[in-house]
Amino acid sequence: MLARTLMIFSALLIVSACSSTDDQTSMDAQGSMASDSTMTADGPLADIYAQDVNGATPGTQADLTANIGDRVFFGYDRYDLTPEARTLLEGQANWLNQYSNLNVTIEGHADERGTREYNLALSERRANSVKNYLIALGVDPRRLNTIGYGKERPAVVGASEGSWAQNRRAVTTVQ
Repeated sequence: MLARTLMIFSALLIVSACSSTDDQTSMDAQGSMASDSTMTADGPLADIYAQDVNGATPGTQADLTANIGDRVFFGYDRYDLTPEARTLLEGQANWLNQYSNLNVTIEGHADERGTREYNLALSERRANSVKNYLIALGVDPRRLNTIGYGKERPAVVGASEGSWAQNRRAVTTVQ
């Protein structure tokens, strides 16, 4: 009878240890009890828990790429920003203003069509278009560098509209 009672008690203990409530508590860095609300990225322990849901460390290239997006795309022979590009760049501007200690380089690219010289000039105009928009959104221009690679660094190799579209881009890279 004692063995049976101990077995039931053990089973109840195991089951209760696995349950959770909406207001769970845990130990914070100072050894005090803290509720789950302080354990989030916007709580006081944000510096201790320095990875977002995508596993990227905040303020890194991986963070920018995973949570905001690091590239915008352009139409054929164009360097004006599409509405989609503007929306993404607004997110980049907010991110850059949040991490004001970071500098970035905006890399302009072109597809394989056209001469080398023409594509270098077009890719520089694309990079400057992104830079100017970020500046207009409040990013300090001293933090932004640009470079045009022309058709020298394709993201996708191939001679189709799909691959050309992926190569007509500007990429923001964290320094």
